[in-house]
Amino acid sequence: MKKAIVVGASSGIGYQLAVLLAQNGYKVGITSRRDQLLLNLQATNPQQFIVSVFDVTDIASVPQQLKQLTDELGGLDLLVLSSGTGKINPELDSKVEQDINALNVAGFTAVADWTFNFFQKQAFGQFAAITSIAGIRGSRQAPAYFASKAYQINYLEGLRQKAKNTKLPIHVTDIRPGFVDTAMAAGENLFWVASVEKAAKQIYMAIENRRDVVYITKRWRIVGFLFWKLPKFIHKRL
Repeated sequence: MKKAIVVGASSGIGYQLAVLLAQNGYKVGITSRRDQLLLNLQATNPQQFIVSVFDVTDIASVPQQLKQLTDELGGLDLLVLSSGTGKINPELDSKVEQDINALNVAGFTAVADWTFNFFQKQAFGQFAAITSIAGIRGSRQAPAYFASKAYQINYLEGLRQKAKNTKLPIHVTDIRPGFVDTAMAAGENLFWVASVEKAAKQIYMAIENRRDVVYITKRWRIVGFLFWKLPKFIHKRL
């Protein structure tokens, strides 16, 4: 039986991915800060889920927590990082920006580093992380969120390069959603909003196919390309 960890499994995409993985034969370690939501998920399939409650922004505890959960699972083939935060912050409230950085940058890095090092030692594995189409360019409405997603995208590219250099079967998957119907998708003028179930199914297939980069849903690749190609003088005026 394959073993997976989903970091950020208490709700949204992480929750649905954990369900899909369990349905497809994985034994799944589920983590988040919210214990009751994890216990509720575990209760739906007690044989397939193992609960670990911790906060990835507690950087010092991340390696110990992930190792302990991996030991309980009896190994690790896949780690999915679906823990992140974002908020519209045109006023540049410093606390909001720093809270985003604490999770999306510092917490992300702690999980990514432990995971890559673990897979390198065991000589195989897959790390998949939920980034965002927001990481392609900056935004005056949410500077830290867009910048943190750019950091994640570039960090994953660096890890993918490292994996190639090791010549080991280590795979790094960058998952870039557009709008998905979760608590994160707040605001007006949203379009092409995918259900969590549809998004999770496409993400699961991308993981199974060991894709390097995938846009969720697929049509968001068009938006990503146009956003990237948008001339600076136009983007500056948005």
